[in-house]
Amino acid sequence: MSPRRRWFIIGLLCLGMIIAYFDRVNLSVALAEKDPVRSMQAQFALDNQDRGALNSAFFWSYAALQIPAGWVVDRFGVKYPYALGFVIWSLVSAGTALCGSVRQLFLLRLVLGLGESVVTPAGMRWIRFHCAETQRGLAVGLYMAAAKVGPAVGTPLAGWLVVQFGWRMMFLLLGLGCLIWLLPWMKYVPDDDRELEAAQARRAPSTRVPFTSVLASPVIWGTVIGTFCYQYFVYFSMTWLPAYFVDRRHLSLADSSVYTGFSFLGMAVVATLAGWVADRLIERGHDAVRVRKAFTIAGFLAASTELIGALSDSFSVALFFAVFSLSGLGLTTANYWALTQTLIPGAAVGRIVGVQNCAANLPGIVAPLLTGWLVQTTGNYEAPMKAIWAFLLTGVAAYL
Repeated sequence: MSPRRRWFIIGLLCLGMIIAYFDRVNLSVALAEKDPVRSMQAQFALDNQDRGALNSAFFWSYAALQIPAGWVVDRFGVKYPYALGFVIWSLVSAGTALCGSVRQLFLLRLVLGLGESVVTPAGMRWIRFHCAETQRGLAVGLYMAAAKVGPAVGTPLAGWLVVQFGWRMMFLLLGLGCLIWLLPWMKYVPDDDRELEAAQARRAPSTRVPFTSVLASPVIWGTVIGTFCYQYFVYFSMTWLPAYFVDRRHLSLADSSVYTGFSFLGMAVVATLAGWVADRLIERGHDAVRVRKAFTIAGFLAASTELIGALSDSFSVALFFAVFSLSGLGLTTANYWALTQTLIPGAAVGRIVGVQNCAANLPGIVAPLLTGWLVQTTGNYEAPMKAIWAFLLTGVAAYL
């Protein structure tokens, strides 16, 4: 495959990730609207615990299906499972516009998680077999940066659509409009990753390591714990940051969406640069594990500064650290995924990425529910922010 086509397909993968995150953050934006008549909160009479439960629903199915989705892409390749998942989640997102009850909302978010479960295992498998070690930091950095560009663009876009047309039309337009992505995917992406895997195995035959033995490794468990801690902050930001800006800092829904988007955009930029710099250091002879581990830990430490802004009464200090902390976490983003690819056997890449992404999305359940309960119980956001800080320091310990 030519370099131009390789990077074009990486671009398609990134765009697919961005679209997937449109459909993850749109609910949190709709739930942040305060209009006493037309808002989702008003129409379904939702309290903070209800909002937490709805924000978590997607992640119950998404996390549970990561290992099965990894097996599917290892067994059947990347192209067609990804396309099927894309169709499912786009139609389900559009169908949210027709919901008439909280139960229907919750059920559709569960099905949305089923459709999107293939995204990360498929993308990481494609990168594993099409990119050399000295290219993976940038490729993974771009792919994971896309996961931050999604909220960065999707949050203000969803906020604007809600303000202009209402929450039902927002779901319909985002869900159906993005189906056009399937056209270049089906035309230009070859179904060749299983062939590349077999060719790689012939060139470098080795003793097969059972999947259960890989799971028993302390490397995997350290990665699982660290991944959970990293994503706890990310999913708090995806599901509750718009509400935090509205409730605690008294921003409008439109301004809240812009500041949330800007925080994720900073994370995307840092993630891409950090992946590229790590690649260059490895290319110059530095140990890949040490380099990627150092970037990972630095990101956790930078992110922990969020507590400073959260405890401050200053509006400008709070906004600065909201952006700085999430952007700083971008140092971790590309490198903790690339570190996993360096350490695991290629034939198990889909399943191991499934394990890691399961750990990455369990906090998608925990963060919205715990935050909702803490806000409901304490009446403020200090306790949720202290929980974030504790998880980030635990992540540092896991990687050390």
